[in-house]
Amino acid sequence: MQGPLITLLIIIVLLAIDYYILRGLQTAFKKTKFIHKKWFKLFYWGSSLFLIAALFISIYVKLGGVGLRGALLFLFFIVFIFKIFYVLFILVDDARRFVIYLIRKNKKPEPAAEPTTVKAETALFGSIPRSEFLMKAGLLAGAIPLYAIKHNMSKGLYDYQLEPVTLYLPNLPKVFDGMRIAQISDIHSGSFHSKWQMKAGIEMLMKQKADVIFFTGDLVNGQTGEVKHYMDVFDKVRAPLGVYSILGNHDYGDYGHWPSPADKAKNLADMVIAHKELGWDLLIDENRRLKVGNDEIGVLGIGNWGEMSRFPKYGRMDKAIQNTDDLPVKLLLSHDPSHWRAQVVKEYPQIDVMFSGHTHGMQFGVRTPEFQWSPIEYVYTEWAGLYREAQQQIYVNVGYGFLAYPGRIGILPEITIFTLKAAADPSLKA
Repeated sequence: MQGPLITLLIIIVLLAIDYYILRGLQTAFKKTKFIHKKWFKLFYWGSSLFLIAALFISIYVKLGGVGLRGALLFLFFIVFIFKIFYVLFILVDDARRFVIYLIRKNKKPEPAAEPTTVKAETALFGSIPRSEFLMKAGLLAGAIPLYAIKHNMSKGLYDYQLEPVTLYLPNLPKVFDGMRIAQISDIHSGSFHSKWQMKAGIEMLMKQKADVIFFTGDLVNGQTGEVKHYMDVFDKVRAPLGVYSILGNHDYGDYGHWPSPADKAKNLADMVIAHKELGWDLLIDENRRLKVGNDEIGVLGIGNWGEMSRFPKYGRMDKAIQNTDDLPVKLLLSHDPSHWRAQVVKEYPQIDVMFSGHTHGMQFGVRTPEFQWSPIEYVYTEWAGLYREAQQQIYVNVGYGFLAYPGRIGILPEITIFTLKAAADPSLKA
């Protein structure tokens, strides 16, 4: 019962905030007729209920792609930011009114004041009443962060960030100690419009001189043809021990409208060819052995496997893990992080680390070394960075490209650089 009660409480609070704001709008625009019209109130409350419904549908209903769910959450929180700023000004005005009420209530009766004194008490900057002034100032204050968000949305699209991560693996052969693995994910070629800015991130990646590179899915938005304009950019992604890639949910063509099943099948076949032409080793429910000297570790890759109903379960772990029992370390590439907790942790404890993408961090939130938050965390338990469950780990890359809306705010495009260490994680020691 605790969950439904909390949900009900949140809905009541959100509706109370909306009522409070409506009252503020009616105060700020007393002389504006449409604010007081029935149709405006219906529109206002309809919009309010839609946003609240969008919030809980995005969190609880396993329907629709992460782009749609992310867009709904983004819309809710953008509007909510405005509301919070506006409510602060309404609270200031109500606090002012309350203080005046207490003063007048406890003040001894005095001779009636001159009319000019009363006017001075209730007005500010000429003929604008204090309440009306504060309400209109609140609207301006609420609009400022929205303008700042809009202004910086596109700036974040190509602000590639290097994320250094140390992976501690007690069973790692000593010869692999210090190996560097780079990860990129969710390129979404169809969203890009600037080849030279996209190229800057690839140049940044290659300067890291990683021994191995992983690409964890979603090369395109819906059709393989999207990547043809950027083949000469991504074919520069090379590494001494290989580039290993997998397919994401968008790479199968499931979200497009095809003239026939044969056309869709050809699209997928073309996707496999595109990875080959890029020089990437595409893993579809299979594995490879990374060999240094006489020692080996495993790289496994599966087709998309998503816990949510909207996302396909194409991946076959039973196939990917075949003939790997002798390998001391197994690294799994699986696009959707929900796969980790739903299947990998439960059924495949021999997987040491899973590398994922998919969430994009919703392209909106806060991410610092000490703290991270995004509305997408209400949809995915693991959505950005490194997580651990017993001896298993997962890393979720927030993506190289973008989808749904052309912007990134706080959650910037990522190139992850892992350093493998043949030791137990010192942070777990007592």
